[in-house]
Amino acid sequence: MDKVSLEEKLSSFNEHWRPKIVGQLNGQEVKLVKFLGEFVWHHHDDADELFLVIKGRFRMEYVDRAVWLEEGEFIIVPRGTQHRPVAEEEVQVLLFEPAATLNTGNVTGEMTAPAEWI
Repeated sequence: MDKVSLEEKLSSFNEHWRPKIVGQLNGQEVKLVKFLGEFVWHHHDDADELFLVIKGRFRMEYVDRAVWLEEGEFIIVPRGTQHRPVAEEEVQVLLFEPAATLNTGNVTGEMTAPAEWI
């Protein structure tokens, strides 16, 4: 039951699109990730995802629209929804999703990265 410093954890890595696990509860993982550029289009068959912007801003693209998220805002992407995050400048994001959720969902490739604990 130790506290977690988001600033400390975020300063410990520089990679983009490589989620880091910082907590776990009730079968869910709390992850930190940095975005820069365009991610791959994908969906998660069995997992909703929460994206909370800590620093910066990014655009969540859907097939039919896009939603801008600013610092302090979050969005929940429902399971099965095709989406991709896009960040024109580096953004720091907290993710909340079921444990073992693959970052690229139904797609595998060079952007696929297993989350690791920090």
